[in-house]
Amino acid sequence: MEDFQREPCPWRIMEDCGAAFAMGCIGGGIFSFWKGYRNSPMGSRVSGSLSAVKARAPVLGGNFAVWGGLYSTFDCALIAVRDKEDPWNSIASGAITGAVLAARNGVKASIGAAIAGGVILAVIEGVGISINRAVSEGYKPGDAQMITTTIAFTHTYSNVYRL
Repeated sequence: MEDFQREPCPWRIMEDCGAAFAMGCIGGGIFSFWKGYRNSPMGSRVSGSLSAVKARAPVLGGNFAVWGGLYSTFDCALIAVRDKEDPWNSIASGAITGAVLAARNGVKASIGAAIAGGVILAVIEGVGISINRAVSEGYKPGDAQMITTTIAFTHTYSNVYRL
């Protein structure tokens, strides 16, 4: 099994921006379809749903793409400045992205968005680290020794009773 490797930074920004656009379009399409279906009159619900999807899904996809592009840009910048790739880069990138996107609303909104972005990314990174540790604990080298010993003991024990 190959180790998971991310693309180098210039390509990572484009990849993350495109993936965020796709996620935004898909999620926005589902949400817009449901909202258009509920708000359309009886008899034209499907056409109303499709109209809502065509109108709103690309907008939400674009919003996600902007967030993903800024986040990846700041993540790559922090990797270059710190010369390290660790969870702190992601947390700081989320905070900076939140602050930049809310900057038009004033300093107070920018600080609030920075805190929210940092906390959300800290939770995501924390959950990822916890899952990684839980999964890696199941694959300790000592387990292979114990399984081999158990199989050998079972084989020997079954041969004793066959005699």
